[in-house]
Amino acid sequence: MVIMGHDHGAPPAAAGTLSGTYRKRLLWTICISASITLLQVLGSVLSGSLALLADAAHSLTDAIGVSLALGAITLAQRAPTPRRTFGFYRVEIFSAVLNALLLLAIFGWVLYTAIGRFSEPVEVKGGLMLGIAVLGLAANGAGLWLLRDAKDHSLNLRGAYLEVLGDALGSVAVIIGALVILLTGWQAADPIASIVIGLLIIPRAYGLLRDAAHVLLEATPQDMDLADVRRHLLEEPGVLDVHDLHAWTVTSGMPVLTAHIVVAEQTLRGEDHGLLLARLQACVGGHFDVAHSTLQLEPEGHQEDGSALHD
Repeated sequence: MVIMGHDHGAPPAAAGTLSGTYRKRLLWTICISASITLLQVLGSVLSGSLALLADAAHSLTDAIGVSLALGAITLAQRAPTPRRTFGFYRVEIFSAVLNALLLLAIFGWVLYTAIGRFSEPVEVKGGLMLGIAVLGLAANGAGLWLLRDAKDHSLNLRGAYLEVLGDALGSVAVIIGALVILLTGWQAADPIASIVIGLLIIPRAYGLLRDAAHVLLEATPQDMDLADVRRHLLEEPGVLDVHDLHAWTVTSGMPVLTAHIVVAEQTLRGEDHGLLLARLQACVGGHFDVAHSTLQLEPEGHQEDGSALHD
């Protein structure tokens, strides 16, 4: 006799994914990034600064990236179907991957253009460059404030936050370059600042791709130790062994777990097996914040090797 139990606990955000909670903040962040982009493009044309243009491209990537995040969140709110039993939650992760690839493409363009500026220097108006950069930094600060607590709850929102943070650091690089030009007249400070902006992109893109790949490969959630999960399950009265233990992440804040639980034959034939399932699901839900668990109760001897542990 084999008994299956399912725990269909909802994700922490009532509307679906955690990211859905911050939809309005993403909309404001998109407006801010788009405004910064227009301001920096105008400033680049008037001042001749490549660093401002690079930062504008970075801001445009922010706007596109956050728009992708918002679109993914909207799709993720759609109800599951018989063909897509987890709905569109995974779209958020694909959005994060595309976001990272956009960052890498921007880095390549900035590096190529900046190298050309060393052989063909352009006179830059440092004062105008400085003023636009300061305004950009202030706007990015507002964007960071909007997403300050969202970054810890969703990979998708973390990507959006890192976009804005990188752009803020880019504005700092532009400010430093403008000050160097104003104080020394050294025009090479502009393409150097552009390269610095490009280099800021690399670790952000790498981290985002690494974490997204972890989810797409259905690896064990980073904050979950399967050995610890197994130990907690074995401590429950009536549990003899645990095998075929798997855990993965559907999307940010939505871990999933399955396991086969070996119990005595009389436990399955008794009336308390339902209570045992409820205790086990409460165990993984309470200790490990598992949104959805599927546990199968089976008698001794049902599995020849009941000690297997799978990531």
